[in-house]
Amino acid sequence: MIVIPAIDIIDGSIVRLSGGDYSRVSHYTMTPEDAAKRFEDGGLTHLHVVDLDGAEGNGKRNLRTLERIAACCSLHLDFGGGIRSAGDAESAFSAGAEKVNIGSMAVRKKEAVVELGIIYPGRIIISADVRDEKVAIAGWKEDTAIDVSSFLEEYIASGISLATVTDISKDGMLSGPGIELYSKLIEALPSLSLIASGGVSSVSDLKELSAIGVYGTIVGKAYYEGRITIEEMKEAECLQRG
Repeated sequence: MIVIPAIDIIDGSIVRLSGGDYSRVSHYTMTPEDAAKRFEDGGLTHLHVVDLDGAEGNGKRNLRTLERIAACCSLHLDFGGGIRSAGDAESAFSAGAEKVNIGSMAVRKKEAVVELGIIYPGRIIISADVRDEKVAIAGWKEDTAIDVSSFLEEYIASGISLATVTDISKDGMLSGPGIELYSKLIEALPSLSLIASGGVSSVSDLKELSAIGVYGTIVGKAYYEGRITIEEMKEAECLQRG
């Protein structure tokens, strides 16, 4: 299992939302570049960057911030938030992203996303933000009736098997991850490479997620609130790999 620290960005600054609610936002003084360098210096290899302005669709983007992060480190960067067209994906790649997370577009423009998967093999991550096992889009503000398992199964059949699944009810709450949801998806979709996101609050959460077979786990607020150190993330990753 890969342990992937997260940087969520609004107006170029690191923030964390609670339960996907833009009115419940925590701000942090560390710059995105400083955070990325700390993660790299601590031996971590991946970084999850989320453009919350782009996800909200308010016209703002944080591609310049992504460029600065990419320039200051050699981490494997995946980027999401506001990827709604092939041009958006290409802009993110040009700004330094190795992979892109695609959420709303994956619901609304499946054929275009499948085509991106062909053009950029291994570089497309389906981002499934989930509330009560149904996919939510538009920065978690719009609920759908789409079952997450069926949604991901269709993409696996088309050749895209890497997905970040965020349990919205857990995200930013430090209440523990959605083990039941992830276990159900892994059992139903054995070829899915699942990256768990939301709720991680301790090293024991990481061990529990590893035990059920997730491909990777995103750690956000737990780090910024001092619940998990970079050293602990690296130790857990090495232990679980070994």
